[in-house]
Amino acid sequence: MPDATRWRRFSSMMYEGVLLFAVVYLASYLFDTLTQSRSGMTLRPARQLVVFLAIGVYFVMSWRYSGQTLPMKTWNLRLVENNGQVPRPRRLVLRYLLLWPVPLLAGLLIKALSWSTGLGALDLLIVLTPFSIFIWTWFDRDQRFLHDRVLGTRLVVTPSKRKTPDKP
Repeated sequence: MPDATRWRRFSSMMYEGVLLFAVVYLASYLFDTLTQSRSGMTLRPARQLVVFLAIGVYFVMSWRYSGQTLPMKTWNLRLVENNGQVPRPRRLVLRYLLLWPVPLLAGLLIKALSWSTGLGALDLLIVLTPFSIFIWTWFDRDQRFLHDRVLGTRLVVTPSKRKTPDKP
C-alpha cells in the first residue's frame, strides 16, 4: 500500500478537527457536570488532563480497532506498522503521546516571539501549531511524520470501497 500524500493527510486532519470539537465538548461537559464547575477556569489543570485523555482515548480506540478514525476512513487512510499490521495498543499510546511535542514547541516559539516583540497579535498564530507536524515531512525521504518515523508506523492509502454501477 502506498504512503499517504501530505494533501490527503492534511485533508483528513481538517476533518478530524471538526470531530475533535465534539470530543472536547463532550469531555468538558461531563467534567463540568461531575465537578459542578461554573467556569472554564475552575479546576483548569484537571480539565486539561480530562480533555487530553478523552482525545487520547478517541484516537487510540479508533486506531486499535480498524487502524482508522472516521476522517481517515473518508480519505481512505489507514495507520499501519511498517509490516502492514495494525499497531499494538502500546505503540498507539506512544504515537498519541509523541504527536504532542512538536506542536507544543511551536506554540512555545510563537509565545516567545510574541513576548519578545511586544506584538500580542502574534499570539493568534497559535492556530497554526497543529500543522507544525508537517515540517518534518519535507525532510523525510518517505514524507512521514516524525512520530511515525520514530515508532515505525505509517499512514497508507487504502483501496476505495466505492461501488460502481452494474453494467448490463
